[in-house]
Amino acid sequence: MFLLTSVHTYAQQQDSVRTLKVFGECGQCKRRIETAVKMKGVSSAQWSPDTQQLVLAYNATLVSLSDIEAKILAAGHDLEGRKATDEAYNALPPCCHYRENTGEADHHADTAAIKTAQLKEVTVGARARSSYISGLNPIRTEVMTDKELLKAACCNLSESFETNPSVDVSYNDAVTGSKQIQLLGLSGNYTQLTVENLPGPRGLATPLGLNSIAGPWVQSIQLIKGTGSVVNGYESIAGQINVELRKPQTADQLYANAYVNSNGKTDLNLDLAHKLNNRWSTGLLLHDDFLENKNLDMNKDGFRDLPTGNQFSAINRWDYTDGKGFETQFGVKALYDNRTGGQTGFRSADKLSASVYGLGINTQRYELFGKIGYVFPQQTYKSIGLQLSAIDHQQDAYFGQTIYNAQQQNFYSNLVYQSIINNTKHKFKTGASFLYDKYDETYKADNYKRNEIVAGAFFEYTYTPSEKVTVVAGLRGDHHNEFGNFLTPRLNVRYEPIEGTTLRLSAGRGQRTANIFAENMSALVSNRDVVIQGGATTYAYGLKPEVAWNKGISVDQKFHLFNNDASASVDFFRNDFTNQVVVDLENARQVKFYNLEGKSYSNSLQLGLNLAPVKELEVHLAYRYFDVKTDYSGELLERPLISKDRAFLSLDYSIAGWKIDYTINYNGRKRIPSTAENPAVYQLPAYSNDFVLMNAQVSKTVGKQRAMDFYVGIENIGGYMQQGAILAADQPFSPYFDASLVWGPVSGRMAYAGWRYKIK
Repeated sequence: MFLLTSVHTYAQQQDSVRTLKVFGECGQCKRRIETAVKMKGVSSAQWSPDTQQLVLAYNATLVSLSDIEAKILAAGHDLEGRKATDEAYNALPPCCHYRENTGEADHHADTAAIKTAQLKEVTVGARARSSYISGLNPIRTEVMTDKELLKAACCNLSESFETNPSVDVSYNDAVTGSKQIQLLGLSGNYTQLTVENLPGPRGLATPLGLNSIAGPWVQSIQLIKGTGSVVNGYESIAGQINVELRKPQTADQLYANAYVNSNGKTDLNLDLAHKLNNRWSTGLLLHDDFLENKNLDMNKDGFRDLPTGNQFSAINRWDYTDGKGFETQFGVKALYDNRTGGQTGFRSADKLSASVYGLGINTQRYELFGKIGYVFPQQTYKSIGLQLSAIDHQQDAYFGQTIYNAQQQNFYSNLVYQSIINNTKHKFKTGASFLYDKYDETYKADNYKRNEIVAGAFFEYTYTPSEKVTVVAGLRGDHHNEFGNFLTPRLNVRYEPIEGTTLRLSAGRGQRTANIFAENMSALVSNRDVVIQGGATTYAYGLKPEVAWNKGISVDQKFHLFNNDASASVDFFRNDFTNQVVVDLENARQVKFYNLEGKSYSNSLQLGLNLAPVKELEVHLAYRYFDVKTDYSGELLERPLISKDRAFLSLDYSIAGWKIDYTINYNGRKRIPSTAENPAVYQLPAYSNDFVLMNAQVSKTVGKQRAMDFYVGIENIGGYMQQGAILAADQPFSPYFDASLVWGPVSGRMAYAGWRYKIK
């Protein structure tokens, strides 16, 4: 006993005592920071939210100061002169976002007193925001936190946007159950979807991609309107959506979710995270959902409202950091998705039958991904990183008697180096990227094969003369093996004329290759003839790449109302296509694909207001106006199936562990493509009805360290359904059959219940 005591006393005498400035916000930050530095060799650690000082006692022979600092940065907290990565920072709960709340980019020490005063105000009178606009980012970025995602069941990514006023979500058709998003009045094909800044579902995965990312996996979502940064590539036209998944180094040890709804669908999710030691951590994300209700037919048209089947997906990921600036992440993903739809009497044995209409989609997808990064210890403004991913996507499908089988193999790499020019007012990012896509598609008896190889380089310069002004100018040049050389310039400007008022301007070019079958699978759920009016046969399907220029302006205003923080916003974006692959449905007997001849543009205006009349209640209001037109065979028409007017209201009330969320969406009328060639009984009006959708959810949280949530909700409370969503449903093998003209809900009221459990 004496020996042990003597050794302990001797060890204490060898401790070094250091004081570090660590930026944080609240009591949660205090626990996180002090927990992060609990390691062999650290005898004590105390952090003060008021002074932002961490007092450390540690044995330098057992642990280095750089190892301790690396742990703090990995936990998402900045040090004086060193910043945590954006991924680690964004993983913090919204109430801990000290950068956004203080409005300081570099955390200058001479504003510590102001920061402390703001911290006290936030602690007393503010609620953690479920979504917010990043105030300092020159590119207007809306961040949806996990709190926002819990306002609805969010079984998959498509449902994650149902409480967001900027993104519209709708069914592609009345048979496959796939959903699409619309941003700035354009289909989701024009929005670049990434997962942790690596390629997400694209190409063949576009129609079912939103359904393939489980909602409980998502930690946060960053939404950018417009073209964004050249670092992320050239494909963004309407915007970019980046999904951040739960990180093994910061996630709860266990997170479980179980969900069931009145349609008979069941979702099961299990997220596991484990820190093996100070350097290694690993995570496992599991998802399984299934629906076996073959008689789900609320509109009584003889077709299942949703396909039956099973989807299983998993991610295993690993993270390593040496505490000296080097970090690597790598992992594997797998997806198996089998679904069967069509008439309620259809069974798998009836595949390709001429008497009973059936649909089947079988998808297998495998991904490998990795990231390698190094931050120079003595020059933390300087870093280099490499992103890698490889994907194999196989899909076999049939629609009635039509077969569509396809495979896509993809490889992506992106090397990024960032540093400064003389000082931190002048920053830059530069690098090179490589993209390889191999497509092999069979539609009916026709085979379409192509390889796309794109090599490019980029340079992006950021000028910050003061905290009020930031200018980001980027240029990338790429060479496409079929389309040749092209340039992608982009510009983003942020200006804060007075505190609380942020003005942003953006402009840039985007380019992409249209995958006409995969991206328009809804048109295959019909008996239309496919007509491709291509020109140059060396291009994909003989069609030129889609090219557009996007310009935008936005104003975000913060103010105080009802003794609480409030904000208002207005943004306007204009998109002009110089070339577009036009999807022409104006002849009811055909779907035609051809290069744009004439004009194609979209104007998008959005007004928003967020306020808290009382401390427990958040109110979100928004109105959007779309003017979207395209030349169809020489006639400038409204883009079909897009509402000109939309309005949004969200009420979020929280008290004593209870949460009540109520959302109302108004959808104005939509133009319906001409059906004049059909017999009168199978003709539709020129415009749809306008309609209102209402959703509500009530949840209760029990416990703290091992929190448990119970939630119940109702979607489409009013039970509104599009009647006659499938033309000629009684004659599915006639030339008039068409399930693609969907403008409203295809099923009625749906109730659900669920349970969540976590171990921190």
